[in-house]
Amino acid sequence: MRDAMLPYLAIFSSKFREQLQYRAAALAGIATQVVFGFIILMVLLAFYESSDVTPPLTTAQTLAYVWLGQALLGLLPWNVDPGVADSIRTGEVALDLLRPIDTYGLWFTRVLAWRIARTMLRCGPMVLLTVLVFPRVGMAEFVMPGPASWSAFGLFVVAVFLALLMSAAITVLMQVAMLWTVSPEGVLRLVPPFVIFLSGNLIPLPLLPDWMQPILMAQPLRGLLDTPFRIYGGNLTGGEAWTAMVLSIVWLGIMIIMGQWGMQKGMRRMVVAGG
Repeated sequence: MRDAMLPYLAIFSSKFREQLQYRAAALAGIATQVVFGFIILMVLLAFYESSDVTPPLTTAQTLAYVWLGQALLGLLPWNVDPGVADSIRTGEVALDLLRPIDTYGLWFTRVLAWRIARTMLRCGPMVLLTVLVFPRVGMAEFVMPGPASWSAFGLFVVAVFLALLMSAAITVLMQVAMLWTVSPEGVLRLVPPFVIFLSGNLIPLPLLPDWMQPILMAQPLRGLLDTPFRIYGGNLTGGEAWTAMVLSIVWLGIMIIMGQWGMQKGMRRMVVAGG
């Protein structure tokens, strides 16, 4: 078992260290995410103040939801690994078929390393900024609060891990779709709007209309942001939290099965350099 995992660990390490080189891009991304975080928060808080209805999320829960969304933005599967996209376009993807390991596992491992590295470079600074710096510069009302409890934090960590696996599975599924389309442009224009909206990145899902809630709570993209963030803030507790996490596991299994099936079909019919 250990020997079988060594190639994947080597691939993960290589991709992870490669992505850590892009520190300047991460810093630029942090500045952008802070600005967008403030825009979203100001709109939501203004909505709270002007409404007579008690919102489904408290102000503290909303602050946690928005800032965690910006800190963990790198987890969202709204793009694909540029290396895989280029290899499909140029035909170099055929080399992946010659490797003595499972191609789906290879792509999944690369995406995991890519997502984790990109998220780590931004998550730590974002949390430090919103927790330690804001109170010292007169913005205490925008400070990200701590978790509702230690048990909530523990469940939050598990939910984020599931979100990472779900993100990798969806990303690989997007890359598999490129075996038919060759160019990533169609996938990259179609998928991001759904990911941004249905994950809760743009508007927290509990704030959307009541008639949409059954659909929103059952769809897979909820597990990327909404489930872990609501657990963190104490809005999702007990049986509801566990039900949401089980649903994420079920959707994860479905995404992996779909990705493996699609890869088998796509690799069989793939044409490389006319051969």
